[in-house]
Amino acid sequence: MDLEDLRLAVYRTFAATGRAPTNGELAATTGTDDAQVRAGLRALAAARHLALDADDSILMAHPFASVPLGFSVMGHRTLWWGGCAWDSFALPHLVTDEPDVLVATRCPACDRPHAWVVGRAAPPKGDQVAHFLIPADHIWDDVVHTCGHQRLFCSETCVDDWLAATGNERGYVMDLRTLWRLAEHWYDGRLDRGYVRRDTSESAAYLREVGLRGPFWGLSD
Repeated sequence: MDLEDLRLAVYRTFAATGRAPTNGELAATTGTDDAQVRAGLRALAAARHLALDADDSILMAHPFASVPLGFSVMGHRTLWWGGCAWDSFALPHLVTDEPDVLVATRCPACDRPHAWVVGRAAPPKGDQVAHFLIPADHIWDDVVHTCGHQRLFCSETCVDDWLAATGNERGYVMDLRTLWRLAEHWYDGRLDRGYVRRDTSESAAYLREVGLRGPFWGLSD
């Protein structure tokens, strides 16, 4: 099986429909069978292109998710689950046939609803903050857990309240502008043939460019 054909089938189905393709759909698209699709999905997961459940069904193909993890992302024609704050803000930059999207969530601390129109021209306005719980060098230890804890809060006060209630240690807090810049080009090319994930040095350069610093991101400066 051509893994790039399979990867593109997964990502392009998510982009067009908001849902993960079934293994049967992938077998039909790639001209293979269920066993080859399962093996191919496991290979893509090992290369960190996908996250699978115990039955080899697709949970995430960043920035897309097949299960709710705290965010809905509504375009003019399509509704997606956003995998996390980062992925939800990244979707309009990747799915460019949508002029913008409506990202909706609730504050994990006080349950207040929040929504922003997120486009490609400029960050949305707002005083809310994103809190990332898991440091960058542990993101893939349990990527679904990681994404489920990249959330948006009303304020740093709500972050502190949530940390006190859950017993978690403080992670990294950023404003909406920094979150938008982080998401803006992170997934560039992911819907195109020949996409290659950034290596460690390229990722570090990108993070510095958007203004992130410190050991949380694996950066020395």
